[in-house]
Amino acid sequence: MQPKSLGNRAISERQKELSARIAQFPFLSLLSYPRAQLGSEVAGDQSVCLLDPSGGCSWAPSSHRGEAGRINSPWRWKRRGTSCSCRTCWRDRATTSARTAAIQLMAAMGNSAAKAKYEQKVPAFYYRPTHTDCKLLREQWIRAKYERNEFEFIEKQEPYSAGYREGFLWKRGRDNGQFLSRKFVLSEREGALKYFNKQDARDPKAIMKIETLNATFQPAKIGNPCGLQITYLKDNSTRNIFVYHSDAKEMVDWFNAIRAARFHYLQVAFPGASDEELVPKLTRSFMKEGFMEKTGPKHTEGFKKRWFTMDDRRLMYFKDPLDAYARGEVFIGSKENSYTVLAGLPPSTQGYHWNHGITIVTPDRKFLFACETEAEQQDWIAAFQRVINRPMRPQEYAVEAHFKHKP
Repeated sequence: MQPKSLGNRAISERQKELSARIAQFPFLSLLSYPRAQLGSEVAGDQSVCLLDPSGGCSWAPSSHRGEAGRINSPWRWKRRGTSCSCRTCWRDRATTSARTAAIQLMAAMGNSAAKAKYEQKVPAFYYRPTHTDCKLLREQWIRAKYERNEFEFIEKQEPYSAGYREGFLWKRGRDNGQFLSRKFVLSEREGALKYFNKQDARDPKAIMKIETLNATFQPAKIGNPCGLQITYLKDNSTRNIFVYHSDAKEMVDWFNAIRAARFHYLQVAFPGASDEELVPKLTRSFMKEGFMEKTGPKHTEGFKKRWFTMDDRRLMYFKDPLDAYARGEVFIGSKENSYTVLAGLPPSTQGYHWNHGITIVTPDRKFLFACETEAEQQDWIAAFQRVINRPMRPQEYAVEAHFKHKP
């Protein structure tokens, strides 16, 4: 039987119903699912996408159908009748039954009661994504709750809660840029994440102490939807490792296993701290990344384009975004310690190609940067200002002292 066609007025009513359902049950904003799950008729191959309820990809109007063959079109129609098929958000229908059951339960018991059921045993360290996180984290959070029921049965949390994990990940080579399969071992008892170049190798190629370990998903930078960037300190300098796994759940389990190890380490290091105080310290996303131009300490050298990463108070620059080591690092302190950020460059500055300058003033010297656009300049200034406005913690003074004595 062919789907019943809807008129424009009926479609508008369905959109209103959809918006009301999202407002009632916030978790739906992380999902895309067929319009038929709302109990309504389907209008031809039109479908609903909820991954971006703000409007960027919330609806597939008929005007997009003519664009389906264009490379730059955001829509890729697959004539499946009831599935969202935009290029960014399309979901396979194989898992819709579990989502349908969850939606029906939410409607029957209410949002609070459903959260009490599906989130009753979420570990404190488990990452709860928001709408700003990558699609991988949002989707696996939904699947963990409503398909795998991980937070109803503690035994299902063993992959990331056991304190030990080993497996193979595709790791990017430091020199050749090739991704090769490498064995990784995470051990809370040893306080380290290690990886081995060969499966039967006795000695690890690298030992990453949990104390300085961080992990953040970087699908766009790495070029893989499951791409994870791991950073740690080696000889007081930041080392980057880029990895991925073909299985989304496997990659998110690794991420949460790292968070669990960090959580248990911090519980020992700060025995009086509450979970609420420790959780923000488990992993962190970078405050800002992008290209800027920079010059040297004498300010007479030509400006060179570099990739910059703002990781808390560390400003690092790289020749390439996927470099293993930074070419240099700058510590950004607080305004109480004479750190400031200024728009523009000193009048005598020469050699820059981009016209939107930034000057970072530290107690020891000035750092000069240039951005391609005014918008990028303002974004970087805002990121610097957030750090500078924040008073320094006692342990950050030790980091600052290291930077001052760095060769």
